[in-house]
Amino acid sequence: MKYIVVTGGVMSGLGKGITIASIGRNLKNKGYNVTAIKIDPYINIDAGTMSPYQHGEVFVLKDGGEVDLDLGNYERFLDTELTRDHNLTTGKIYQEVITKERRGDYLGKTVQIIPHVTNEIKSRIRKVAARSGADICLVEIGGTVGDIESMPFLEAARQMHREEPPENIVFTHVTLIVEDLQGEQKTKPSQHSVKELRALGLSPAVIVARSKSPLQESAKEKISLFCDVPQELVISAYDANDIYEVPLFIEEQGLTTQLMKHLKLESNVENYEWRDMVTRMKSTTEEVKLAIVGKYTNLEDSYLSILEAVKHGGVDSGCRVEVNMVESETLEEDSDEVPKLPLFDGILIPGGFGERGTEGKMLAIKFARENDIPFLGICLGMQLAVIEFARNVVNLRKANSTEFDEDTPYPVIDILPEQTGIVEMGGTMRLGDYEAFLKEGSTAAKLYGSNYIVERHRHRYEVNPEFVDKLESFGILFSGKNKNRMEIAEIPSKRFFFASQFHPEFRSRPGRPSPPFNGFVKAMCKYRKEKEGR
Repeated sequence: MKYIVVTGGVMSGLGKGITIASIGRNLKNKGYNVTAIKIDPYINIDAGTMSPYQHGEVFVLKDGGEVDLDLGNYERFLDTELTRDHNLTTGKIYQEVITKERRGDYLGKTVQIIPHVTNEIKSRIRKVAARSGADICLVEIGGTVGDIESMPFLEAARQMHREEPPENIVFTHVTLIVEDLQGEQKTKPSQHSVKELRALGLSPAVIVARSKSPLQESAKEKISLFCDVPQELVISAYDANDIYEVPLFIEEQGLTTQLMKHLKLESNVENYEWRDMVTRMKSTTEEVKLAIVGKYTNLEDSYLSILEAVKHGGVDSGCRVEVNMVESETLEEDSDEVPKLPLFDGILIPGGFGERGTEGKMLAIKFARENDIPFLGICLGMQLAVIEFARNVVNLRKANSTEFDEDTPYPVIDILPEQTGIVEMGGTMRLGDYEAFLKEGSTAAKLYGSNYIVERHRHRYEVNPEFVDKLESFGILFSGKNKNRMEIAEIPSKRFFFASQFHPEFRSRPGRPSPPFNGFVKAMCKYRKEKEGR
């Protein structure tokens, strides 16, 4: 197994995830089977309990693992599916070490960071890499060099470097290049970052320099000299117009060839699908406007997978999507904001938890339904679409979800009874892959080109089956089902009114967009042309 370990310095949020995903994409283009592991130094077991304001969206894997959004980038760039084991956290490591200690597995020894914690880290990395069947395993160590939280993981990486043959492991360090008021690029922070890394026993073979503009030759020379890295292995990773351009940027600088040389890999394979996809994306001239109505609009990373899925649909449709984040509470508080919705060619209501902002979201849904504006609802977005329909079409005025009103007389959204075998009363969410069967001839079946699908879930509440017949008698169609669980709601009489209980954005890929998002963007493009009389 070959390992590429990526660390970061100076500050967090530099783009280590995009860097490692781009490296992986380029190696995959060379014909290699690549997998990836993300190490998060926080003590949480996983990202499931975190607010989106902390780390952005919670990305859900096929096995139900709730993980950091970087694993979403790995899946999209590598076009692969990962599992919860591909995300290591301090919480997971310590939980396992303490469990073993309580069981007596350490035979009375004093349990310490070295060797017991570091051995657990190394063991997990190697097991995940081996089980994947990959040729190359990418390992991103989250946080910043010097953080106390990252120390055990960096020490484990140092030990792996000592234990593995030199041609089996290579270290890449991502660091920040700052610019002064005159535009001169300063390398001193990067020099100190590499010095800190070396003090821990790690010497990077590659330095990826993050900067606003392309790395100046003088800056590259300084980094090479003071950090003892060949100049051709100082890679300029300047701000791109789109993250999907990053693999092309680093490929042009020869990074893939240099890494293969270090790892003693050879390949004559060349795949240009990614380059072709980026070319199509950049050549798009048509444009539509989308409103995403949510409550985490101040941090776009809260909806990262949705933004990427919309982009994927746009590339396939030959239509650039201008995304506008609309704060749902603003719609509730200012009645003048709702009439502005016709400015948009589509309205999307994303997933979420809690009552805050739900009335504003339902105002947007009502407006989309009554004015026949293309609409897409995801998870909570579907539940609110059902509540809005029940209130304003079926005339069940006090219809609601028991999540928001336990005493509602019309609980059209509820936790299903325990005997469903999936959702336990009062607690567990439905997470990961579940199948759904689609009604023949429905919009859903046409979008997917099949009557059977598998999609990822992250929710606790469901459409109450007791209300399905009544709701359908008024024109809404539950076209996707899993036994007594409603997976898809659509209104066939509308231009495009589609909502899913699952999260289709998690399986969307560049060049292979999610069917609901693809259909939604195509509907927006068609609607825009109709408005313009084309």
